[in-house]
Amino acid sequence: MSSVPPPVNSEARMFGAEDLITAYSKTTGQDLPVQELPLPSEFAWGTATAAYQVEGGAFRDGKGDSIWDTYSHLEPSRTNGENADVTCNHYELMLEDVDLMSQFDVDVYRFSISWSRIIPLGGRNDPINEKGIAFYDSLINKLIERNIEPVVTLYHWDTPQRIYDRYGAFLNTTEFEADFKHYAHLCFTRFGDRVKKWITFNEPYITSIFAHLNGTLAPGHCREKGTDTKTEPWRVGHTIILSHASVVEMYASTFQPLQKGSISIVLNGHFYEPHDANSQQDIDAAQRRMEFYIGWFGDPVFLGQDYPAAMREYLGDRLPGFSAEERELLRRTCKINAFYGMNHYSTKYARQLTDPPAYDDWTSNVEESAINSEGVEIGPPSAAQWLRVAPEGFRKLLNWVWKRYRLPIIVTENGCPCIGEKDVEVAVNDQFRQRYVGLYLDSISRAINEDGVKVEGWYVWSFLDNYEWAAGYGPRYGIVHIDFDTLKRTPKNSAWYLKRSLKTRRGRSA
Repeated sequence: MSSVPPPVNSEARMFGAEDLITAYSKTTGQDLPVQELPLPSEFAWGTATAAYQVEGGAFRDGKGDSIWDTYSHLEPSRTNGENADVTCNHYELMLEDVDLMSQFDVDVYRFSISWSRIIPLGGRNDPINEKGIAFYDSLINKLIERNIEPVVTLYHWDTPQRIYDRYGAFLNTTEFEADFKHYAHLCFTRFGDRVKKWITFNEPYITSIFAHLNGTLAPGHCREKGTDTKTEPWRVGHTIILSHASVVEMYASTFQPLQKGSISIVLNGHFYEPHDANSQQDIDAAQRRMEFYIGWFGDPVFLGQDYPAAMREYLGDRLPGFSAEERELLRRTCKINAFYGMNHYSTKYARQLTDPPAYDDWTSNVEESAINSEGVEIGPPSAAQWLRVAPEGFRKLLNWVWKRYRLPIIVTENGCPCIGEKDVEVAVNDQFRQRYVGLYLDSISRAINEDGVKVEGWYVWSFLDNYEWAAGYGPRYGIVHIDFDTLKRTPKNSAWYLKRSLKTRRGRSA
């Protein structure tokens, strides 16, 4: 899923590959060559999706409702009048999709399990849906038959609706942690003999802020009566951190010795440059924005520490404290995380504001923008204005994360939408996307070979055009075009480009 659900940039013009070079030079003053720089032979390339965005089958075979099933049917609509009841129908067309991935020579397919498909009501005392489990069994087996590694995300934003109805989901740490741990135990038990890489949560920042502070994502909690956007997003983040740690400890003690798998979490984040490179305030703001965005979760999860000091200082008692028992849990589990899962799309400028902040400000009064104090753009836009082509920022982020956490990095999402892709003929010739992914893979190469950063893999977002959350079916991130009327799959040129490029970069023969 894209890091922030973007609106389609209908005013931006279509960039081809050469146009992108010109646009990048114009906006940044730099050249933009793709050099096809080398990557390690063992470097894994993969595709990624999320259950709600691609599966469809929303009410099939005993599946329960998730918060997205509810949210996408609200009136008036908060999702452009669109829902994912059918979307790509991956639930029925999974075999075709795996065959298609195999044609691209991918090493990995990262997908998520729909919690409410296997435990329809979600709770630890609720019935299990064997038909839902059978679907994921079949998917995993089919992937392995095609020599594609299944990388499984347990939670990609689709809380069972009944859990939210019962106790507010993440707003009740004790209840949610117990239910999530039970769900994870079921997944490890049923699938862990074949799944060797697990992700607990996808992008907890987005769940905390976009679902519980500004209300643009399900469940849109802040729009309900009696909510407190000043404190509740931080409680949500706290619950996610502790639930992650609890599941990591359970996996390590109960399942890992026999199953020999690994586990971690996926954090998203932009890289931030100072709006004014000569302003110490903006330099500090850029660093602080990284800590509020990434350090918020990364420091407790990967370092076993408290939240970053800058967060404690700014937020005060809005930020929950860790008990002695919880601090010990974090210390025990921080080294069990086997990798840092990184979702990244773009870079922004950070400017320190001096006006009084909003009541529920979550940025430490930092403004984000695509243009700096000298009028220089961070890079040309994709089909989403917020998503700019800024490969150097990606390299800097890889270095920032590596230096802070010293864990191997897997880029679990990276990609962009192109303009006009509803038309299959336009979509297939996606030169902009090819240029974007080529540049970002070059940045990974430089980070590995010149900076000494350990990056183990890169997964493109997304395998299929799909339902982009609150943005509906507008932005298309897929390397495969979907006609949502006929469900016909048509590979875009970027799919074949990636097949060729990754083979060349890793020194593999055809």
